[in-house]
Amino acid sequence: MQVNMAKQQHLDWDDFRLVKIIAEANGLAGAAERLGVNHSTVFRRLGQMEENLGVKLFERHRTGYVLTPAGEEMSALAEQMEENVTSFTRKLAGQAVAPAGELRVTTNDTLLVHMLTHLFSRFVKTNPEMRLDVVLANQALNLSKRDADVAIRATDDPPETLVGRRVATIAWAIYGRLEDFPDQHQPTDLNSPELYNRPWVALGDNLAALKAARFVRDRVAPENIVYKVNTVLGLAESVEAGIGIGPLPCFIADASPNLVRLSDVNPEFSAGLWLLTHPDLRQSARVRAFMDFMAAEIAKQRRWIEGSGRRPTDQAIATTTRPLT
Repeated sequence: MQVNMAKQQHLDWDDFRLVKIIAEANGLAGAAERLGVNHSTVFRRLGQMEENLGVKLFERHRTGYVLTPAGEEMSALAEQMEENVTSFTRKLAGQAVAPAGELRVTTNDTLLVHMLTHLFSRFVKTNPEMRLDVVLANQALNLSKRDADVAIRATDDPPETLVGRRVATIAWAIYGRLEDFPDQHQPTDLNSPELYNRPWVALGDNLAALKAARFVRDRVAPENIVYKVNTVLGLAESVEAGIGIGPLPCFIADASPNLVRLSDVNPEFSAGLWLLTHPDLRQSARVRAFMDFMAAEIAKQRRWIEGSGRRPTDQAIATTTRPLT
């Protein structure tokens, strides 16, 4: 990068960060929105930088702002600085001695509503010096960038960059509304044509990778899929409303007196339930206290989660572990 030394002035972190944000937003309007400032402020700051450096940092096109070679170097340095700061703060968080302060936990809406909220309640009552910040996201957040400290996820393939524990296997089966199946006392064979001639509900395309979604897509004729919804919570509501039959997690459906299990638990649908964190945080007192507590509490409910019993309150069952140490 050739910079006019006669014009070169001091650059601070905010200058590098501004270039990176403009590049990510593909223009000034998006950058201004992210920064919470006026469009004119971003325009003026960028102009001052380019004037001081004596080089253009962006090519202006009708389709957006494109980094010049000089801008690319500044954006790359900003990314590197951001990663270094994040790594430093992660390591500081990991050195905390006592379980106190805020812990950010990410999970999805289904687990939060039907399993985790009452466990989180117990945790904060047991650990009064701690606070939980729960972030709902069906897609994985970046724990490397401290988007969250702990992730509670249903997956069979947790990221190799994280460490944690598989605490249960989430069982699924086919369910229908009890009113529509008053004489259902035995599970129906999943190969029975009768099952597939009925109206079905299915998960939306955003959850197409889930095993249960693939099962419906592969087994049920498109004309028999009368309703699709992009959340598991919505799927359970649709079955309970009698729109059709469909696959549901047993820990949700078995708790409803209005639903009946039409099939045995199908291992093809199952997914692991994981507690995950970043390696730099595994020795953090906050993270260890939370993960140990949650692993113990979920273990008490493992048979319910795995579709072989009602929600227990005092049954202790060992967990499978990916070591934190």
